[in-house]
Amino acid sequence: MGRYVLRRLLQLVPVFLGTTFLIYVLVWAIPGDPFAGKCGDRPCPDAYVSAMRDKFNLDDNIFSQYVQYLGNLVRGDFGETFSGIQVSELIANAYPITIRLALIALAIEALIGLAAGIYTGLKGGGFLDNLVLISTLFLVAVPVFVTGYVIQTFLGLRLGLISPTVSADAPFSELIVPGFVLGSLSMAYVTRLTRTSIAENQKADYVRTAVAKGLAPRRVIGVHLLRNSAIPVITFLGTDLGALMGGAIVTEGIFNIRGIGGLVFRAIVTKEGVTVTGVVVLLVIVYLLMNLLVDVVYAVLDPRIRLD
Repeated sequence: MGRYVLRRLLQLVPVFLGTTFLIYVLVWAIPGDPFAGKCGDRPCPDAYVSAMRDKFNLDDNIFSQYVQYLGNLVRGDFGETFSGIQVSELIANAYPITIRLALIALAIEALIGLAAGIYTGLKGGGFLDNLVLISTLFLVAVPVFVTGYVIQTFLGLRLGLISPTVSADAPFSELIVPGFVLGSLSMAYVTRLTRTSIAENQKADYVRTAVAKGLAPRRVIGVHLLRNSAIPVITFLGTDLGALMGGAIVTEGIFNIRGIGGLVFRAIVTKEGVTVTGVVVLLVIVYLLMNLLVDVVYAVLDPRIRLD
């Protein structure tokens, strides 16, 4: 198991370098003046622009800039904005809110998606099966921003059942509805993935063998059927946590949540390349760690994988 984890860790290194370099190039090599609008309606003084270009190494070639950025990143330094604020400080203020929102969305999609998928997989063809299939198709077809807007308008503004916006502290109770909106699309995929996996594995030889041995239905389903059926679902849920954090920008915008999505949006509008790079690099790290965790869980559920 240790060699398997070490091999997976080594595989993450070129992926990290390739993705972060691509992000850095996309943010810093695009045409345009990074100091446009930084001094109000007037152009910034030449002395200021020269000092800032020297401070952020903007006159070096892109490869040299990336190597210097990577060196600072290894030391935990995400850089600072043009106004002198540490990017790590901005991330530290915004990231806990987005993590709470993403975890709530992940819990909702896992609980509801798995329960609906297991039930419809075992009891396929009935009224509830058709109802769940139509509901999931509806969630897949409707964009997240439409779902968020409709829920905010009817439940928040018309009926007054929920707060239409989230307060600055963003407690768990206020993040449940935005979490449902954020996880609604993935919840539909989890339901369909679980249903299909359960339905297929029900016909597998090892399930028929377990039934023929006289095992109790609860043990056949809980130990034999669910264990193998859960592998593709766990893979999806693990990688989806990174996607939820990156995709929270729309949900955070609708419910006025001051998380990482709002931070990236403001950084793009104000052309704060350091902030955009820092946040996206952190999302890449989360993505890679979640993939590593999924690989480890995958190997625990199916020991043949670690021997490949």
